[in-house]
Amino acid sequence: MNLDISSHRVQLALAALGASVATAGLLTAYQQHSRHQKRRDLEQEIKRSLKSQDAASRPDRVPRQPADPRDGVAEIMLAARQSEDYEYDEELIREQLARNYAFFGEEGMTRIRKGSVVVVGCGGVGSWAAIMLVRSGVSKIRLVDFDQVTLSSLNRHATAVLADVGTPKVRSIERVIKQIARWVQVDARVDIWRKEQGGDLLEGADWVIDAIDNISTKVDLLKYCHDHRIKVFSSMGAGAKCDPSRIQIADISHTMYDPLARAVRQRLRVQGIPSGIPVVYSTEVPGDVKLLPLPDEEFQKGDVKELGVFDDFRVRILPVLADHESLPIKGRRKLHDRLYRDLLHREQKITGQVINACGMLFDDIHRGRSVVPPHAVPSRPALPLALGNCVALEDKDADRHAKECFEDGRRPEEVWGEECARVVERRKDEVRRAEEWVL
Repeated sequence: MNLDISSHRVQLALAALGASVATAGLLTAYQQHSRHQKRRDLEQEIKRSLKSQDAASRPDRVPRQPADPRDGVAEIMLAARQSEDYEYDEELIREQLARNYAFFGEEGMTRIRKGSVVVVGCGGVGSWAAIMLVRSGVSKIRLVDFDQVTLSSLNRHATAVLADVGTPKVRSIERVIKQIARWVQVDARVDIWRKEQGGDLLEGADWVIDAIDNISTKVDLLKYCHDHRIKVFSSMGAGAKCDPSRIQIADISHTMYDPLARAVRQRLRVQGIPSGIPVVYSTEVPGDVKLLPLPDEEFQKGDVKELGVFDDFRVRILPVLADHESLPIKGRRKLHDRLYRDLLHREQKITGQVINACGMLFDDIHRGRSVVPPHAVPSRPALPLALGNCVALEDKDADRHAKECFEDGRRPEEVWGEECARVVERRKDEVRRAEEWVL
């Protein structure tokens, strides 16, 4: 079909098309200009808030020296509070949370932004939880902690800096939240949660994050939430553990190798709560790490349990860095079955005895790898066979071990070397500790 551009109708159509393109371009340019203007307005508002502090802040006081780092903290906190009434444009909020909207969807983000969360315990766990909840879109959060930032907090706290030492932890988190998301409603409570007035601090909560490290208060909080049908997510212990790949999320009734989880689980059972509390914990067996030392003069004062600020509150801390249900990894069940059949066949040829814990031996004790360097991932797996004297080997290495050690009578150290022997000894020590913690 030939198009006659001299035709009156064609010329009108081309003119209309050109006008549409121009209009669309103008709209796009206007939207971009509007977004830039909003950002400039926001920047100017922050600058005005900071300047207003210099112009009208406490003329009756002698100003601190500029070298005092707390001045900068005070300015930021005051600016954040002064700007709470500033209208933060919805378009800017959605732009900041664009990836969250892409992941959770419109309906999911609506629920998240309308949710109210209470974080009880704002130390090394609670501070990170609070910050990430805000970054995820939660718009109403209450922070509950009586404690102050110390120098030792700086190795793990999400927001604390040197200038925060000696100030409440919740204030440090509040300051950073306001720097991240100014529209968030932050209710910072310098307080300790007690079951007698627990309802006041949890009022209006859709979710409670339990990041308490005092076991009595922790159990009281979990029971209160369970009895009042408040959704709660609890953090267990991380002392003397360092392997992030062993972190699990499960019901409290399914936890293992975690002494804090075990103590909490036992106390909840006594109070009629055998399950129903979701927790995050680690399946890593705790190392042989002692409590941080307490000076001798403190022991000379009397019972160290009386040194705590509150009853049953910890005085010394750990450094922070059975039947078995294997981890839910795709295809693991078939692999464990093959390991068991192969183990059964080999052991019947030697002693006629077997164990039925291949999953634990393979995944938890030997991390799914052969003990022989370069520690390949196996495709199958004169004392009675047990967890403490069994190792994971790749199939060809297992054949070699059976031939050279059982048939030829060589010692395992001669076959595999001293480095491999040291790995086996470390794993045996883990089995010993695991048997202590498994229940």
